[in-house]
Amino acid sequence: MSGMPAAPATVPPPVDPRATVAPPPTNRWIATQLRQAAAVLEAQGANPFRVNAYRRAAEMLEREPRDVRAIAAEGGYAALDALPGVGPSLAGAIIEMVTTGHWTFLERLTGLAGADTVFAAVPGIGPNLAQRVHDTLHLDSLEALEAAAHDGRLETVPGFGPRRVAMVRNALATLLARMRPPAATATDEPSVEMLLDIDREYRTRAERGELPRIAPRRFNEAGAAWLPVLHTERGPWHATALFSNSARAHQLGRTADWVVIYFHRDAVADGQRTVVTETQGPERGRRVVRGREADVRDLSA
Repeated sequence: MSGMPAAPATVPPPVDPRATVAPPPTNRWIATQLRQAAAVLEAQGANPFRVNAYRRAAEMLEREPRDVRAIAAEGGYAALDALPGVGPSLAGAIIEMVTTGHWTFLERLTGLAGADTVFAAVPGIGPNLAQRVHDTLHLDSLEALEAAAHDGRLETVPGFGPRRVAMVRNALATLLARMRPPAATATDEPSVEMLLDIDREYRTRAERGELPRIAPRRFNEAGAAWLPVLHTERGPWHATALFSNSARAHQLGRTADWVVIYFHRDAVADGQRTVVTETQGPERGRRVVRGREADVRDLSA
């Protein structure tokens, strides 16, 4: 039986990055983004240690006499990681803000994320192609785009021939090399058992009305806070789960079935996977992790 719907998370109103010209990523501006993320995470029930880590990093940046842009330019990821209170994960976040003027994680938490901003920093992908990639492959992170550029999926999107895909691969290699830990790889991710367990927890708690909800920017003219969000941890992994808000999910009526799971841990590149109910073949009716169907089949072998 479903419980009463959870109240929407109460956080300071986010500023849509598309509505204004983004200010330069100064120490104070980045500290503001970190505090906004802490407030959102706290309201959405994330681990208090994680919330406090963002606040401590914000305080450190405001005290830091050097311009964080100069630190990143001179020493890259390692120099930011070495700052007190930053650490591997936040170093990558700061690099992203310095490099692109956006922070995908915060935009996702507040419902403002869109492919037009996530992919805006990649040469060769304009707004129309960015939207096409998102709607065809259900991607909304640079790490996921990189994986698709290497495994052949990007070439299946209209407008992406071999030359454009090669250009995107090269651009992402340069961009992400600055944003991730030196030893990070795009292939290290949670087991399918863990992903399916997170999917199970998310759908169960969403059905019971136990999760806070956010108002996504896309496909939501009324501005309703309808999208449940779950923050959870499994061992060293931090994960955030949401129903898919892609155009394809809406077209097929699968917004209450497709679950997108974003995950990260220190010294590993961020990643995402989509869990769906298979509609054909021997796995029909079973929850599967897109791109890792073989691993799911092995569970029942």
